[in-house]
Amino acid sequence: MDRREDHRINDESSDSLEDPHAWKRVVARFQRPAALRANWQIVNTLTPYAALWLLMYLTLGVSIWLTLGLAILAAGFLVRVFIIFHDCTHGSFFASKHANSWVGFVAGVLTFTPFAHWRWEHARHHATSGDLDRRGVGDVGTMTVDEYVKASTWERVRYRMTRNPITLFVFAPLFLFLIKQRFSSSGAGQPERRSVLWTNVCLVALAVVLSWLFGWQAYVFIQLVILAVSGAAGVWLFYVQHQFEDVYWERGDEWSFVDAALKGSSFYRLPKALQWLSGNIGYHHVHHLSARVPNYRLEACHRSDPLFRSVKPVTLRSSLGALRLRLWDEEARRLVGFRDVRKNRRA
Repeated sequence: MDRREDHRINDESSDSLEDPHAWKRVVARFQRPAALRANWQIVNTLTPYAALWLLMYLTLGVSIWLTLGLAILAAGFLVRVFIIFHDCTHGSFFASKHANSWVGFVAGVLTFTPFAHWRWEHARHHATSGDLDRRGVGDVGTMTVDEYVKASTWERVRYRMTRNPITLFVFAPLFLFLIKQRFSSSGAGQPERRSVLWTNVCLVALAVVLSWLFGWQAYVFIQLVILAVSGAAGVWLFYVQHQFEDVYWERGDEWSFVDAALKGSSFYRLPKALQWLSGNIGYHHVHHLSARVPNYRLEACHRSDPLFRSVKPVTLRSSLGALRLRLWDEEARRLVGFRDVRKNRRA
């Protein structure tokens, strides 16, 4: 499949909305990786990132505001590095398993994330997303209204603290990438544990080399600022992907993989520049339906069939409303805020 075929939109009526298995035929056309596009994405991501990192160092003695402005751009490219890493964990970026592993490992070091370990945890997220009975793996912790009402005072306070935007987008990203990812999870196998170990070794080696070249203070400042901004952006993207008012949650046998993908994963329609920097991850409904579609073909896949075009988009403006949504109301089948619960209890 060449690039021209990627951009071809199927205007003919599709049976994918009626046939529950037709989606497999739709996504199959976009699952083949393209080495040229993958390699070009590496070049147009890592080169600007390295250049911006160097420019930040050169502007440290000129203007801190200029340095911080460059940090925002650098963080955007680090998010794009993470998307490459993410695709490699799914084995979708290259056709070669070996290439995915090596590029994924390097991208993982740059994003402070162990490749094999994250691949293992993220696979569990895809298998359980939208299932109320299997919450807690690679998702944003979400209580139901009933669970919240029955919780103790301390449990409510703790939940409110974890769902606070400052916690979610300031402290959580730094904790996640700097501390949590330095240790393997319980249940992780030897390959996953070795991945954590070797990532940590490479991070130390990289820190030593860059500190020698630029000075440890400059290295720590530049890397910390970039990581804080990119981490906040990454957590926000993940938050919006599965936290919106009419998101899909279901229990046990009622859970559906297809519904969890198309109704439980958002179509986040971003401005073109942000869509490019985020590696088309806004087409998250397509990604959850088939993680084998590489990021550079997600938009084409979305445009190819009414199955995807029928998904209601979340815009940059409307996504801000997701910040007030904290609890899943099983009766109303939607996410609600704390105020909604108080109003209902007084009624």
